[in-house]
Amino acid sequence: MGANRGPVPKEVPNTVAIDYIEACRVLSISPKASAALARRCLQAVLRAHGYAAKDLAKEIDMLLAETDTTKAIPITLRTAVDGIRNFGNFSAHPITDVTTLQIIDVEPEEAEWCLEVLEECFEHFYVRPAHAAARKAALDAKLAAAGKPSSKS
Repeated sequence: MGANRGPVPKEVPNTVAIDYIEACRVLSISPKASAALARRCLQAVLRAHGYAAKDLAKEIDMLLAETDTTKAIPITLRTAVDGIRNFGNFSAHPITDVTTLQIIDVEPEEAEWCLEVLEECFEHFYVRPAHAAARKAALDAKLAAAGKPSSKS
């Protein structure tokens, strides 16, 4: 796939997976393009999970303000998810360093970090819920075969 990344989990929607794969493939050529695509992926993931607003900054604010413990993201992701937005902004807008007046570029390791954060998002939003649902379904089938009620949600 590129950038030494593993395959995209099958639970991730194809539209998100396509942008993620492209972000991985262009990383060595253009960290800036990779970060912009990572930003696009994050926004698609958040909107698909009910965090839709005027812009990504507001969507991230909604995510970080989540009070439903079943939907809240882990602390490791909380501290990193806004990095994707910032690096994506550096790639999409000519933002200058106030000290040097040079346009801030996205470094390869920063774009790589964006991909790592996305992979954590994939685990949280798609992979873990799918695995939990499959385990619950298997348990409920076993309970039904024993004449017992389904497990609690």
